[in-house]
Amino acid sequence: MARAVAALALAAFCATTGGDGAVAQQAGLAPFVVTGDAIEAPLGGLKGDPARGRAIIVDRQKGLCLLCHSGPFPDQRFQGDIAPSLAGAGARLSVAQLRLRIVDGTLLNPETVMPSYYRIEGLTRVARAFEGKPILDAQEVEDVVAFLGALRDGPSTGETR
Repeated sequence: MARAVAALALAAFCATTGGDGAVAQQAGLAPFVVTGDAIEAPLGGLKGDPARGRAIIVDRQKGLCLLCHSGPFPDQRFQGDIAPSLAGAGARLSVAQLRLRIVDGTLLNPETVMPSYYRIEGLTRVARAFEGKPILDAQEVEDVVAFLGALRDGPSTGETR
């Protein structure tokens, strides 16, 4: 059912943006091209650092990922359980697919509760301190994507390769 909803949302997105290869650009943010369910090119041509990405994911002030997700973080208490485990994320999704989900998951599922980490327009209930700023900048998005893309083993071991 969730895949069907995501497929319908993607079809609606493609219909309203002109199909695959739609370019998205917001003031002050690096433009990106959405192709299918992915953003193939790194934001701003940047290379991500997996160690910095892990730090963002476990940071309860910055990424807040562990509020909803669990993963291979034995040192982190109180991991979420309302979203998929991050363990094995790189085996389930390509780096390009992960990038779109971090940048703006509403492009796949308009009803998602996951924040759009690299979007500043069309948002509601944004704290004044964050108005006009994405949650993560382009480098931070690429860092998170690099870390998640390296997570190849499933929830049982949580090892990276």
